[in-house]
Amino acid sequence: MKEATQCVVAGRALLGEDLREEDVTITVSGGIISSIEPSHRTPDRWIVPAFFNAHTHLGDTVAMDLPARGSLADLVKPPDGLKHRILAATPRAELVLGMRSSITAMLATGTTGFVDFREGGADGVAALREAATGLDCRPVILGREGGEGVSDGAGISSVHDMANAEEVVRNARAAGKLVAFHAGEKNPNDIDEALAFEPDLLVHCTHATDAQLRRIVDMDIPVAVCPRSNWLLGVAASAAHPPIARILELGGKFYFGTDNVMFVQPDILREMAFTATVYRAPPDEILRAAISGARMAGRSGYLEMGQKAHFLVVNPAKSNLSFSKDIRSTIVKRLDSSSICQTVLTMQ
Repeated sequence: MKEATQCVVAGRALLGEDLREEDVTITVSGGIISSIEPSHRTPDRWIVPAFFNAHTHLGDTVAMDLPARGSLADLVKPPDGLKHRILAATPRAELVLGMRSSITAMLATGTTGFVDFREGGADGVAALREAATGLDCRPVILGREGGEGVSDGAGISSVHDMANAEEVVRNARAAGKLVAFHAGEKNPNDIDEALAFEPDLLVHCTHATDAQLRRIVDMDIPVAVCPRSNWLLGVAASAAHPPIARILELGGKFYFGTDNVMFVQPDILREMAFTATVYRAPPDEILRAAISGARMAGRSGYLEMGQKAHFLVVNPAKSNLSFSKDIRSTIVKRLDSSSICQTVLTMQ
């Protein structure tokens, strides 16, 4: 891990939003990519944009793989789902340690930013900030239960779970903050009501109808999809849900999230590999979905002149990856933390 204000890195890079392959030397000055120059003699390294996890619940780390049965509502619906009861009963120090451990795990697998829906009101937001202190990963925190005013915005469960959603959204907008909704996880019944608030982000949309998807695309709202979580929690059982192929056909934007650490490791590498296997989306689209969530943090996420440095250096010779004939496909399907030899990022 290296927080970079000044550095020079050479290798085969994936540049821009089109992820074009070029042999280059990248110079970082003052934490910003100041030059990308063609190079004909580069080491056997791949330079790849860092990943961004667009939907997490890191507090759930303290309930990791707890044997639990019941409906989705029994497990995670606020305010009395199993996870909420566990969070309320967990000492603060243990909660902070759990979240910090999950952030460290994300960093090890190439994720340098994330959006967390943080339970526990203002105290919950403060606990996540404490957990992230000193780590090279600054979270976008969307508060709940009164935490909206001291965070980066409102992370709302289904609109059907909140009696005061209108007030929460109005206050967040007045403060210039983000608004995000869970919607369409079990069925499409709460998507239209969420869209009425014109959110900055929708999470799941697992069962969005075609008409709803068209509205989402027309409104230019990105969707944070969580395929592994959807399958594990029984709300998806085919490549039709979440409707990744249809979102792409309509020209929409989707990001990757990993959802509850209670059930799923916050590892975007695993999310990409699962999506490539089950949904058969093009590797470049999968890779873009793993990068573009950085827009939630106010940056493009891509290797471009003038952008903050957030990239990975991969040593393909550390495993069998040097035999790859398609770097983008190999990153999506095969990359693991053992081949990531350096992370270069700017925190300011």
